[in-house]
Amino acid sequence: MASNIERLIAIMARLRDPERGCPWDLEQTYRTIAPHTIEEAYEVADAIEQDDKAALKEELGDLLFQVVYYTQFSREEGLFDFDDVAGAIADKMIRRHPHVFGADEVRTAEHQTSRWEDHKAAERAAKAADEGRAPSALDGVIAGLPALTRALKLQRRAARVGFDWTEPRDILDKIEEEVRELRAEMDGGAARERIADELGDLLFALVNLARRLDVDPEGALRGTNAKFDRRFRRIEALLAEDGRTPEDATLDEMEEKWRRAKSEEPGRT
Repeated sequence: MASNIERLIAIMARLRDPERGCPWDLEQTYRTIAPHTIEEAYEVADAIEQDDKAALKEELGDLLFQVVYYTQFSREEGLFDFDDVAGAIADKMIRRHPHVFGADEVRTAEHQTSRWEDHKAAERAAKAADEGRAPSALDGVIAGLPALTRALKLQRRAARVGFDWTEPRDILDKIEEEVRELRAEMDGGAARERIADELGDLLFALVNLARRLDVDPEGALRGTNAKFDRRFRRIEALLAEDGRTPEDATLDEMEEKWRRAKSEEPGRT
């Protein structure tokens, strides 16, 4: 395994060689590669979602190559290399698992999750102190996360310090309140910014409900997206049997095909 990693690092160095390298790779920077990294991470998630192990192997390689890219940039700048990155994460894992690599005891996965969060909170507090500022429970929840994921993380952090609903059903009341407020803005002809603000509040409340029900909102929405994709393609197929396309059909006709597609999936809703 080590030899293959060394080979990959050497390939990256050759691609970035000023005299013999690839013109495209030589033009790249941290910022230009970052969007590719995000895309590769999503492709890993998609391979897992599809339970495609062959694709997963390939996508994990693509994602690893992104790490090699960044470490090549930093090595050229004399900052750190791949080995430094691997060493840093190894040190962090040992530090955050004292029950495995030390004398601490952890009895359950839930207890471990709590201890993990405690370790991370201590590290964030130390970083804030080094930067000469007061720590926040929300430190480290980066703005670049997908919106649903960031909402979930913000809510979890707030909940750790007691800012949370008592019962999940209370959140349903909040959701109904947000729906009423959104409806009022729409009925009142409010500006798009006001409607967007109320819609954002509704989405945030829905994420909160998912959190309290122990449902991953990103995963739930991915499942619904997949369901919509599957059923809409079935609508297209059913229309094609009649020599038609969705553009040729009325909404009522497509609704009828949707109900048929839905009925063909036992146990689906």
